[in-house]
Amino acid sequence: MTKMPRILVVDDEAAMRQSLKDWLMEDDYEVDLAASGEDAISMARDRSWDIILLDLKMPGMDGLETMSRLKKMIPETEILMMTAYGSIDTAVQAMKEGAFDYLVKPFDPDEIDMLIKKIVAHKELVLENILLRKKLAERRQYDEIIGKGDAMQEVFDLISRVARADSTVLITGESGTGKELIAQAIHGNSNRCYMPFIAVSCGALPDSLLESELFGYVKGAFTGAENSKKGRFEMANKGTLFLDEIGDISLKTQVDLLRVLQQRELMRLGSEEVIKVDVRILAATNRDLQKAIKENRFREDLYYRLNVISIHIPPLRERKEDIPLLVKAFIEKYCLEMNKEVVKIAPSALKLLTGYDWPGNVRELENVIERALVIGSGKKIVSEDLPFSRKEIEPYEFPKSLKMMEKMHIERILDKSDWNISRAARELDIDRQTLYNKIEKYQIRRGQA
Repeated sequence: MTKMPRILVVDDEAAMRQSLKDWLMEDDYEVDLAASGEDAISMARDRSWDIILLDLKMPGMDGLETMSRLKKMIPETEILMMTAYGSIDTAVQAMKEGAFDYLVKPFDPDEIDMLIKKIVAHKELVLENILLRKKLAERRQYDEIIGKGDAMQEVFDLISRVARADSTVLITGESGTGKELIAQAIHGNSNRCYMPFIAVSCGALPDSLLESELFGYVKGAFTGAENSKKGRFEMANKGTLFLDEIGDISLKTQVDLLRVLQQRELMRLGSEEVIKVDVRILAATNRDLQKAIKENRFREDLYYRLNVISIHIPPLRERKEDIPLLVKAFIEKYCLEMNKEVVKIAPSALKLLTGYDWPGNVRELENVIERALVIGSGKKIVSEDLPFSRKEIEPYEFPKSLKMMEKMHIERILDKSDWNISRAARELDIDRQTLYNKIEKYQIRRGQA
């Protein structure tokens, strides 16, 4: 708990209520008082407490009945029963029915303080466990991978089936399709999920640097090696190593990599000490490795070591049914980052997005949405916020009728101005009444653009 607990004292004796309040307030607790079980029930309708000190014997509604009703209303609240010595058996029964503990009258402030601190520690542990379970549950979801179509459902099914195995997985697909997200989902749902997930972009590093990154080196192994350094294989020990752009590595590095995959051991550069590693390998490429094998640019034996299980990520142009879901997710993501109210996307803008072929795939779509939110000023993303030039729209998409062209133009301006009639009229260079007349003439309705 990040703040001092709020406490309710329920006792029919005014002197006892006030004494308890004075004791508790000396320790900076926030304290409310109730003279009966009925009062406590009434107060609980519009407020709650972390802890309730509840007298067992009271006229009218007794402590057991009050506790039963309070537990239904505010189940997260812990209850300490207060009882005289002769009613200990009833207090024990109260614990069986949900009370945290009981106090026997007369009691001193130290005893109360000890039990309250015990409750606080218990509630903090419960909260910590809830957050931990939530975090672990989130790790087992597919995070930012979004898709409702058959193609992505097949991918999700493969992830769930291969995650628990320790087999090497080769993830293929064009740039920007989300291959690393797939790798993270496999790791997050595997038995290695508590251990490191280490990613290496093989294509971003020159051959000599890639070797030292993968296998590490000892002090003095080469000029500039002033200290020994672990490689990514060692960093990923007991966890998962993700080798992105595996098709870009040199033949020499392919030989070294094959040796590690076969023997599960390596030597750092400049060292003869053999280091055992226990690592699951996930690799990804946007290249045609079978073609690279035929051209002697990729080793066939390494390919079969990597391609134990294959997952192919379809390009976005082949799963356009997922574009609305992706757009919604990216809008929510970037509005949160920019501290903006979540905006919507105009139907006309969404039509443009679904009609585009997306050579850069999901990554390109994400960039387009981020850009639209930066440059847009309305409560909607409209067509004009998108980076597609008019030249990219085929002529047959425009109506031949001049009246229909005028209607489309008015719809677009209204959409862009979020149906602010004054602003739209200014952009159209007409007065408000003329705009109203045209809206009525063309039967333009909000949301149909």
